[in-house]
Amino acid sequence: MLSAAATTTVVPTESTQQALGYPSLFLLVLIGALVPVVPTGALVSSAAVVAFHQTAPFALALVFVTASLAAFCGDAALYWLGRRGMRSKNGSRWLAAIRTRAPEERLAQAQEKLADHGTTVLVLSRLVPAGRIPVMLACLMADWPLRRFMRGNLPACLAWAVTYQLIGILGGSLFPEPWEGVVAAVALTVVISAAPSVWRRMRRTGPV
Repeated sequence: MLSAAATTTVVPTESTQQALGYPSLFLLVLIGALVPVVPTGALVSSAAVVAFHQTAPFALALVFVTASLAAFCGDAALYWLGRRGMRSKNGSRWLAAIRTRAPEERLAQAQEKLADHGTTVLVLSRLVPAGRIPVMLACLMADWPLRRFMRGNLPACLAWAVTYQLIGILGGSLFPEPWEGVVAAVALTVVISAAPSVWRRMRRTGPV
C-alpha cells in the first residue's frame, strides 16, 4: 500500500502531463522555428511516443495540432522578421542568422526549384533536414509577401508534423515502455537529420 501510494505521489497523472506537456511542446517548437538549433523533429516524435501510451482519446491529435500550429507560427514570425531585415539598410540579426544557415550552393538550388515549382518546394523543404532555411531565404529574395508564404507554408507544417509524429508512433508501438520509445524515436530523427550532411561529405571526399 505504501509503495503504491508513493508511486501515485511521484508519477504525474495524465491530466498533469497534458497540462504541462502541450504548452511546453508549443513553446519549444516555436523557439525551434525561430532559432534553428532546437531539434524540433525529435521533440514532436518524443511527444507522440508519450501520447501513444496515454489513454486519452485525442492525445495524438493534440500533439499534431500543437506541433503544426507552433511550427506555422514560428515560420511566419521568422519570415516576417526576415522581410523587415531585407527592407532595412542594416538588415537584422534574424536575417543574418538565416543567411548563415543557407550556403550559396544550396540557396542557388532553392531559388531554382522555387522558380520552377512554387509553393510545392515549401512542403518538401520542411521534410528535408536543413532544407527549410534556404527555401525561406529564397522566398525572401524573391520578395514573396507574407500572405503568400503563409499559404504555402501551412501544408508544409502539417506534413512535417505528421511525418515526425509517425516516427514517434512507430517508436511507441515497438517498445512497451514510453522511455524506450522516446529513445528510439530520438535516435531515428537524429539519423534522418544527419543523413543529408553525411551524404554530401561522402560525395565531396569520394574518389576523383
